[in-house]
Amino acid sequence: MAAALHRRARRNPEPVTSSLVIRNVVVAGHRTSVRLEPVMWEALRDISVRRKVTIHDLVTEIDRERTASSLTAAIRVYIVDFYRSAALPARDTPDISRRLPI
Repeated sequence: MAAALHRRARRNPEPVTSSLVIRNVVVAGHRTSVRLEPVMWEALRDISVRRKVTIHDLVTEIDRERTASSLTAAIRVYIVDFYRSAALPARDTPDISRRLPI
């Protein structure tokens, strides 16, 4: 029976390094860590500059409006919605009125 329970050899024996970047943000006055891809951090910074708010204020808004998802997931969804609404003509923009204003 022991012969039937062979373990697979690891494909990559080296430890996997994450491509996520951890940064501290202040959300509603409380410091928390957020892990995002570098491109997501760049997008969040770009959006905050365009909206003339700090990243902390923007993430606080996102946190207030999120539903059951994690803060990280809510940030990603917000970024995608922001760029989708910017990319689509006004008549084709999906109704995201329940989400944060851009």
